[in-house]
Formats: sequence, C-alpha cells, structure tokens
Amino acid sequence: MLDRDLAKLYGVTTKQLNQQLKRNRTRFPQDFAFRLTFAEAKQIAALRLQNATLKRGQHIKHPPHVFTEHGAIMLASVLNSRSAVQASVFVVRAFVQMRAALIEYAHLSRRLEL
Repeated sequence: MLDRDLAKLYGVTTKQLNQQLKRNRTRFPQDFAFRLTFAEAKQIAALRLQNATLKRGQHIKHPPHVFTEHGAIMLASVLNSRSAVQASVFVVRAFVQMRAALIEYAHLSRRLEL
C-alpha cells in the first residue's frame, strides 16, 4: 500500500506516517517498506489522475513509500492513532486465536492417531 493510503486508513497525515517510518527505520527492512522510483511514482500518479486534477502528480518532489502487509502491521505498532492501535490489537488477538486453534488441532490429531 502507498503511504498516503495507509495514512488515511490509520487516521494520520502522510507526513506523520513518514516521520514515524524515518524515526523507526530499523523496524522496516526492505521487505516491509521501500520507496518507489520517480518513474514508478509518475506511473502511479498518471493512473490516479482524473480530468479535474490534471496538474496533480506532475511534479513529484518525493516518491511515496510502499508498505507490504508486514510493513502495514509494523506501522500500526509505531503510530499512535486510534485506528492504528485498533489494528495492532486486532493482529495480536488474531495470532492468539491462531495459536489456540493450532494447539486444539494438535490435540485432536493426537486423539485421532490413537
């Protein structure tokens, strides 16, 4: 996901999101977050343009950051917005439920083997 889309999702500005990325860079290896090239950013801007906003995206100062699903979750843990905190809690709960399901599955598997 692009930084501006995640910022909107987490209820922060793109600037705040990128500041947290910069401050916590060690939490975001290349497979979590990376920056587009200028050529890639211009292609994406061209795809998003509409007749009413033709000037938008023509003069890109900084290409956007892109986040994988791992980066999006890590970002939720470093941002302090309500939405980001909820996303972080959701992921932790999902892992706890998954672990419980795996334990239960292992228990059932052992019973079937007997």
